Amino acid sequence: MNTDAEVMRHFPAMLSQEESDAFVDRIEDHWRAHGFGLFAVEERASGDFIGFIGLAVPRFSAAFTPCVEVGWRLAHNVWGQGYAPEGAREALAFGFETASLTEIVSFTSATNLPSQRVMEKIGMRHDPAEDFDHPSVAAASPLCRHVLYRLRRDNWAPQR
Repeated sequence: MNTDAEVMRHFPAMLSQEESDAFVDRIEDHWRAHGFGLFAVEERASGDFIGFIGLAVPRFSAAFTPCVEVGWRLAHNVWGQGYAPEGAREALAFGFETASLTEIVSFTSATNLPSQRVMEKIGMRHDPAEDFDHPSVAAASPLCRHVLYRLRRDNWAPQR
């Protein structure tokens, strides 16, 4: 999935096998450190791995960090089937109900309209004044500018 150009088009680069393996190691370390993280997602019918959805603490500094982010990355052959909003809602429920978080954010490149639609579907709100240049993306890249969405626990309505 991390070598699929369509999946990775809103990221600065595709990941090599070594980089993907290191990413999995970071996911496992995150679970140990925080008690939450990214869940593997399987397709219902086949049981095939189709991506991940969950909560993560970003590893960079910005005006809105420290924070907890809800995020997802799914194989492109399952896009549009409802996995992202369904899984993100479950991650929000875990974050607010189990982990007792007061706020969860999400962010993506300004060009990633499908992910922004998911953020809106799950009840997150965008304030253009909070958009930012991602510190890990080259300033000249069209992916540098990011949008930030927020959801506070007191504005969250479970949609399960």
